[in-house]
Amino acid sequence: MSESTDLTPAARRPAVGARRPFYRRKKSCPFSGPQAPKIDYKDVRLLSRFLSERGKIVPSRITAVSGKKQRELAQAIKRARFLALLPYVIND
Repeated sequence: MSESTDLTPAARRPAVGARRPFYRRKKSCPFSGPQAPKIDYKDVRLLSRFLSERGKIVPSRITAVSGKKQRELAQAIKRARFLALLPYVIND
């Protein structure tokens, strides 16, 4: 027998302080679906939901926006900033 298959039941068990793997629910994109809002640079209320309190664009891994829609969202936020509808930076 090889050494890798020669494990005792105690060796196969996780350590005493080991944690179970964290289960994360699959998020769905808020801009996909029939009733989803359209991304528009003039909709400041919608765009401000995807900005941090410092004025930075929140990444898609946090907001669950798909890659294609995240690029559209970033472009809309940058357009709104250019037209002074949204701030570039929020100072304390």
